[in-house]
Amino acid sequence: MTYSGSATPAALSGRFLLGGDLPVHRLGFGAMRLPTGTFRGPARDPETGIAVLRRAVELGVNHIDTAWFYRRGGVVANELIRTALAPYGEDLVIATKVGPLMGDDGPPSGQAGPHQLRGLVEDNLRTLGVDRLDLVYLRVGGMMDPGGESIADRYAALAELRAEGLIRHLGVSNVDAAQLAEARAIAPVAAVQNTFHVQDRGDAELLRQCEKEGIAYVPFFPLGGGHRPIDPARMAEVTARHQATAAQVALAWLLAASPAMLAIPGTGSLAHLEENTTASGIHLTPEDLTTLET
Repeated sequence: MTYSGSATPAALSGRFLLGGDLPVHRLGFGAMRLPTGTFRGPARDPETGIAVLRRAVELGVNHIDTAWFYRRGGVVANELIRTALAPYGEDLVIATKVGPLMGDDGPPSGQAGPHQLRGLVEDNLRTLGVDRLDLVYLRVGGMMDPGGESIADRYAALAELRAEGLIRHLGVSNVDAAQLAEARAIAPVAAVQNTFHVQDRGDAELLRQCEKEGIAYVPFFPLGGGHRPIDPARMAEVTARHQATAAQVALAWLLAASPAMLAIPGTGSLAHLEENTTASGIHLTPEDLTTLET
């Protein structure tokens, strides 16, 4: 099926002005699994990732989240995005992340220092084929919860690149409230990307702060991937009521949780992509929300 304009599934999720000037649909796409298909799996056929990206845009997705370190066995997410979608549509917003240092196939080997961030930003510019990046997050730490260390020097280095015109907006990822405040004292923060989903709501206070301040809140692992999976059995009553999958209900819950919420489910499967994007048409009742949150 083909779609156009406001009739697309992603458009049903509503709109948010990222950074105050970039309108995006609240249901976007995360590119982490494009090189592998599964979380930290082996490299896979690039053509599948290219097909998924093109279909995502057809479904109305105009916010794609990537990172310079989304790569495996020579397959690089940024290069797949460029191959699939360049020249980019005027309404397409691509967000990326820098911070961790890692090779093609290994775990993070440390954090980039302030002097190393320019090279990582330039790598994103080159692999995406753009002159300016829409949004760059400073990714703090690895997969664990925020450690509370100062991010001032690294964020200031990115702020300098923003002042040079290489970056339009800045964000922070895997941070706590103190780190967010530290960043905002240096330069505006357009988005926060932390772990959050229907069964892991520990960041709710920071979410409310972002909503109040007009900052986008973009949960990574919105379907509970990585180290904090979602238990579908706890959602069975609601999924049965809506004849939906657990993934669809989890995404619908995120969209209902806050107008500042931007969901970026990722997949390497065309079937799962279709499933995820149709979640924007699910409207949860107060009874549903109570069931899911208890």
